[in-house]
Amino acid sequence: MKSLLSCGLAALMLNLVLAPALPAKPAETPPGLRVVKNLDYAGAGNSRQMLDLYLPEKASEKPRPLLVYIHGGGWEEGSKDDGAAFFPLLADGRLAAASIGYRLTDQAHWPEQIFDCKAALRWLHAHAKEYGYDPDRIGLFGISAGGHLVSLLGTSAGVAELEGAIGGAKEPPVKIKCVANFCGPADFITFGNASPKTGAENPKGPIAKLLGGTVKDRQAEAKAASPVTYVTADDPPFLHIHGTKDPLVPYAQVLEFDAQLKKAHVPSTVLTGTDAGHVFFSGELVQDLRTFFARHLLDGTKDVTEGPVATK
Repeated sequence: MKSLLSCGLAALMLNLVLAPALPAKPAETPPGLRVVKNLDYAGAGNSRQMLDLYLPEKASEKPRPLLVYIHGGGWEEGSKDDGAAFFPLLADGRLAAASIGYRLTDQAHWPEQIFDCKAALRWLHAHAKEYGYDPDRIGLFGISAGGHLVSLLGTSAGVAELEGAIGGAKEPPVKIKCVANFCGPADFITFGNASPKTGAENPKGPIAKLLGGTVKDRQAEAKAASPVTYVTADDPPFLHIHGTKDPLVPYAQVLEFDAQLKKAHVPSTVLTGTDAGHVFFSGELVQDLRTFFARHLLDGTKDVTEGPVATK
């Protein structure tokens, strides 16, 4: 069973990059999960401002923790239907999950993407009892552009200017228990232009599309959109996964982010893919993700060990 899950996730992850994603056929939902599709968290009828829930069919004595996934695609492509990336993390039935959609850069620029994600979290918190998951045990997982967004959610709780007013009801900021960031940008100011395709100064690149211009011309926006800007001691624990030869998001990004978190005494663990590119996969990595979420959402006692992780 583990090998089947691993193969399916590996194939899907090839589409979940920061650069424009290849069209991906949504993966089949594993048995044992009830799926509730297209819940409108914004109340606007926009298909991109919706989320899907994946709820274990088997009854539980107490509400399960919720794993929230945010997809990649350079903020310009991708879909909440890419959520099969977290299916292996649901295999034992101990977690419920949500996959969030958000407006892409053909519809909106920064800060609308984080406004959407914050609104989705507020909606999930408010509707927990209705769907039977625990609103006080929420963990985040994002890949590439989604890694950026979950990192920003993790560091910016309570930052009023990033909350937005989507969805109407003013819920208090949602407390996040942990964040898994896979290859996400952390600091647009230092991102650089090493990759002509995704560099911060490419006026047609994904970062410029997100910010409404290059970093050089959008310094304030670039700083405000960077997760490192908001690091404080009360941030949740982070797990980072990044390849040393990532051609799209420099490996230096995760080192800078990790250093800032540790300086603030926030638990931060880096899993390094030696010589790996942007978004890689292995069975060992899935197990480390399971261990991380079990520790922080299920009171597990085992910790993830920082250092190299298998890439195949």
